Amino acid sequence: MATFDTGEIGAPWIVKARARGRAMRVSFYAPGDDSDLEGEVIGALEGTPREMGRQLRGLLENLHFPDRSTT
Repeated sequence: MATFDTGEIGAPWIVKARARGRAMRVSFYAPGDDSDLEGEVIGALEGTPREMGRQLRGLLENLHFPDRSTT
């Protein structure tokens, strides 16, 4: 699990990778979402641990967080 601070106490953005057989499913949660439930699936990780790490890094680099300060 990884979090990104939103500036609001107790309301982080969350990314979780959960095992699904030999692969992992990566889910994204917005502030206020229940992270115990299934989030928005943003990708899957497959292969060796090194390949999965590279895939996860690529998913996180391309993940854009909406600017919530204007709402």
